[in-house]
Amino acid sequence: MARQAVEHVRKLKGGAQSHLMRCDDGHYYVVKFQNNPQGVRILANEMIASKLALALGLPTPHPEVVEVSQWLVEHTPELYIEWGKERIRCASGFQFGSRFPCDPLRTPVYDFLPDSLLETVANRGSFLGMLVFDKWTCNCDSRQTIFYRPSRSDSSPYVAMMIDQGFCFNANEWSFPDAPLRGVFSRLSVYAEVAGLESFEPYLSRLESLDDDLLEEAAASVPPEWYAGDTEELGGLLRALASRRRKVAALLMALRNLPKRPFPNWRDLDGTNEEL
Repeated sequence: MARQAVEHVRKLKGGAQSHLMRCDDGHYYVVKFQNNPQGVRILANEMIASKLALALGLPTPHPEVVEVSQWLVEHTPELYIEWGKERIRCASGFQFGSRFPCDPLRTPVYDFLPDSLLETVANRGSFLGMLVFDKWTCNCDSRQTIFYRPSRSDSSPYVAMMIDQGFCFNANEWSFPDAPLRGVFSRLSVYAEVAGLESFEPYLSRLESLDDDLLEEAAASVPPEWYAGDTEELGGLLRALASRRRKVAALLMALRNLPKRPFPNWRDLDGTNEEL
């Protein structure tokens, strides 16, 4: 059952031109519209990828189908999409909503932390799990993350929330053109503790044992209009994801000796750094 959008809060930055909206459950959602400039499949990607990331125990926002009424669109001047110099109304109907992790009107949220604070993020290890996920899904964007304090205390640690899964599966292409640095977080210090494949546990094991039924369940939650009702292509995407689980370890190992050295402390079984 779709959540109902009841209030527009503000337009957000980013290529999908999302809008922050309040829904009938009292939560706030980042809403991506079907007629966004990045393409309608971005919505399907967000729903499928978010559900799979949550199944692996990763900190991603809860996804929902959000219904935006024609009345709300017509009575909210800010609900528009920019195409070049032209402005068009946001589409009504079923859109993708990513639940905001806190009250956006009361809690500051940041997309950047200085290194001194990044080192103290409470769930810093999730960056390793998210790299497993991004390699599996061939996220063709760099890893997008926000940070916030769940407690109002200024002394409480920040937590990371992994956002924007729209470019998983190579965005609208639903293909997997793997490249070493795709999906990598720009601040490589979060990978400093990687000493080998064992550093990516328990996420690698969770991925290998992920029930195929979870893939089907994630896809079943996607409205058909988000993929033009092409069930054959959707099925092909699911089959590719099922088979790619065996590739992830090799994709991670391919990062070891890049010039950027994302894993400077990766060691062989004999305890030495590997140099090719």
